[in-house]
Amino acid sequence: MSMTINGKATFHNGYTKCNWTLKDRMRALLCVKAQPLLSRGFIHPVRPSTAVRWQAAPSKLFCSSPPDGNNTPPSMLRHLTSKIKATGPIPVAEYMREVLTNPVKGYYVRNNMLGPEGDFITSPEISQIFGELIGVWIISEWMGAGQPKQLQLVELGPGKGSLASDVLRVFSQLQSVLGGASVSLHLVEVSPALSLLQAQNLTGNRSQEADAEDDPVYRRGETDAGLPVSWYHRLDDVPAGFSVFVAHEFFDALPIHKFQRTEKGWREVLVDIDPEKPDTLRFVVAPAPTLASTSLVQADETRDHVEVSAEGGVLVQQLARRIIEDGGAALIIDYGHNGTKTDTFRGFKGHQLHDVLASPGSADLTADVDFNYLRRMAGGGVACLGPVTQRTFLKNMGIDTRMQVLLRNCSDPSTRKQLISSYNMLTNPAKMGERFHFFSLLHPSRLAKPQKPEGLKLEKKKSPAPLPVAGFTELKFA
Repeated sequence: MSMTINGKATFHNGYTKCNWTLKDRMRALLCVKAQPLLSRGFIHPVRPSTAVRWQAAPSKLFCSSPPDGNNTPPSMLRHLTSKIKATGPIPVAEYMREVLTNPVKGYYVRNNMLGPEGDFITSPEISQIFGELIGVWIISEWMGAGQPKQLQLVELGPGKGSLASDVLRVFSQLQSVLGGASVSLHLVEVSPALSLLQAQNLTGNRSQEADAEDDPVYRRGETDAGLPVSWYHRLDDVPAGFSVFVAHEFFDALPIHKFQRTEKGWREVLVDIDPEKPDTLRFVVAPAPTLASTSLVQADETRDHVEVSAEGGVLVQQLARRIIEDGGAALIIDYGHNGTKTDTFRGFKGHQLHDVLASPGSADLTADVDFNYLRRMAGGGVACLGPVTQRTFLKNMGIDTRMQVLLRNCSDPSTRKQLISSYNMLTNPAKMGERFHFFSLLHPSRLAKPQKPEGLKLEKKKSPAPLPVAGFTELKFA
């Protein structure tokens, strides 16, 4: 049994194993067209999962939200009400930042929110096929860039480390392709609880915290294969060098500003205390323009309600600058839209939709990613591809071929049933297949056309065309 809740997913079955048998045909396939890079065989368990019931909740943008049956306000609520009493209503972006990443009381800082016992399950938790196809994509882009001697895999918000683990397994199986390249893993993570879980899953007991508090690398370790792993609080602290950046369900959790069109023009939506219920928060519209409403809303905006993640814009500019200066690529995977949706701000708690203002700090907060905004903020110095749906990307990467191999080598009926269920969850348009999108930033040279011969002397051999970008069917430039 499987289902999605606005993109967050869960599915049901047991813990099983299955054999992976894949051929090492990477170079030939890449040179022909954007088809899957098939790796050699290995054994890995299909991850356990859970079943939940889905319950829709109406939008409550301008409704007040009482605490969850608590007479005593939780510490995060007390913190927020004190802040609002001292400074006045706060932007939604500041509310999200405090609720999610406050160093003492933040949701991501205190909780392990992933998996059956958490508030949501992500694609890497559903099936290792997902992470392995991402690994194949990373190697294909490394090859397309001319096989640099250095390959830094940088993941933003790596969850439990499941995606990184699956990618590194592909790297291990394709070691002969990577050759003598220096490969390292760099994780940008603000949650102490999750960083410990990642360290356990990726390095076992082979990691340790930094001695100095001001060390930008707050934890170091190495995998079974001896690959170095480093943890950072900020992307800026990751060393320069050819890097492939992966952000899976990361941008949706970045703080957003919300704006409402009124008769007097654009006004920012703020979070305030309900005067009739002191322990309850509510949304209000700013009576006058704010710096955010005058700078973040486009002059030609046609929607009546807009969500803008200024932090997401700054982050994608950082990624673009690093790709231009050091080479590499970025792959952003999230639920989102191309500048068409309005009110997408919502919460998740226990795999259920949750009022965003109720019991702050107890639930995940998220909003759909505006890929059109990210493309605009990336600028013209990088090539932008997508967004394409998860279904399109995975099928272009060869998920159907992978499934055929898996099913051919798995005779256990329950295992086969779970494999089909996880495939359906990832690709079904009604589930995650069209809810999630893939968006990429590439160095412009990656897609450059071969230069034509100059003068009267013609070359006998044509310059090789750039390798196709696996997973994407349509190329777009910023």
